[in-house]
Amino acid sequence: MTWILLVASYLLGATPTSYLAGRVLRGIDLRQHGSGNLGATNAFRVLGWKGAAPALVFDVFKGWAPAALFPMWDGNPHAQWALAYGAAAIIGHVYSVYVGFRGGKGVATSTGVLLALAPWGVLVGALVWGAVVFTTRIVSIASILAAVVVPVAVYLTSGIGMVFWLTVAVAGFVVFAHRSNIGRLVRGEEHRFGHDAREAR
Repeated sequence: MTWILLVASYLLGATPTSYLAGRVLRGIDLRQHGSGNLGATNAFRVLGWKGAAPALVFDVFKGWAPAALFPMWDGNPHAQWALAYGAAAIIGHVYSVYVGFRGGKGVATSTGVLLALAPWGVLVGALVWGAVVFTTRIVSIASILAAVVVPVAVYLTSGIGMVFWLTVAVAGFVVFAHRSNIGRLVRGEEHRFGHDAREAR
């Protein structure tokens, strides 16, 4: 049962919600528009809120469900299994088997996993994300800073444990996934939230 649920976690995480939103709403392949990324941010950039909102909600859900529900179904309510199922969902989102092993950058799906395991850390990260987006209009730097601050919040509230190390790994993964964004930030060429959406219309 455990291995079946690990595969199910990956396949659920791999569900390309932004790709499906692009096909349903505009008949387009989102990989060929905007940043080419299959995440909610690019869905907003190209499709607006109508496409981004459901993609964001489902991307969070597909991280939360494996971490919160699958261990109970498997009869293994231990942290390591919740971590394993959550990690499989994140990998599925970033490397989706359904769309040529391309996907998003894992921020929303990671948020769903951490929402199940470290809700206080997610709250702090969400506040940081919102504040940075509001002041800079740059989603990538907000995502990076939010990911980095979550391990600090988890450490302060829960100490060092398996969940803390998961947040450290997620932070490192988010930074790695945003390496191209970091390059654009250095060059002053990074996309700004809202401005790109108006240009795409």
